[in-house]
Amino acid sequence: MNSLTCSLSDHPVGKDLQAMRTGQRQNKGMRTRLGCLSHKSDSCSDFTAILPDKPNRALKRLSTEEATRWADSFDVLLSHKYGVAAFRAFLKTEFSEENLEFWLACEEFKKTRSTAKLVSKAHRIFEEFVDVQAPREVNIDFQTREATRKNMQEPSLTCFDQAQGKVHSLMEKDSYPRFLRSKMYLDLLSQSQRRLS
Repeated sequence: MNSLTCSLSDHPVGKDLQAMRTGQRQNKGMRTRLGCLSHKSDSCSDFTAILPDKPNRALKRLSTEEATRWADSFDVLLSHKYGVAAFRAFLKTEFSEENLEFWLACEEFKKTRSTAKLVSKAHRIFEEFVDVQAPREVNIDFQTREATRKNMQEPSLTCFDQAQGKVHSLMEKDSYPRFLRSKMYLDLLSQSQRRLS
């Protein structure tokens, strides 16, 4: 049996068979993960599971005033760590968290001071979020993608500004209003108000 297995694995057909079995296992794992996600709601209880601190302590620190201010503007939401965590949780329910992750990666990138690190970080961000068929490709137009590609020839702290601006605008006009109407955000406000009562 072992000699048959060895000879099959050496043969192109055997390699294809092994690859197919591996692919089936990976597909089954993916179906399992997607199945779990399909049961996910956008309630506040889902949000508390990914808070930066322990959920109970974090919710006690989050005031109704802070959570209410997130509705003032998208930039206010992005400036608050719990606001970012809540928005990220919401985007995960919509399978679009790559937009926020890209925006955050660009913000972190702008803090880079080392030229050597700047170049490698720029290429990593481009390959992960901007390039066509990137693993976490963001939704930007062709012209912006190409302008960003040209910026990669000589990366600078501003090389992602145009793409980051487009993604920010997309989130602000599309995802952010839905977040403010979501059960997750409304539950969070309700829980923080109940704590005050």
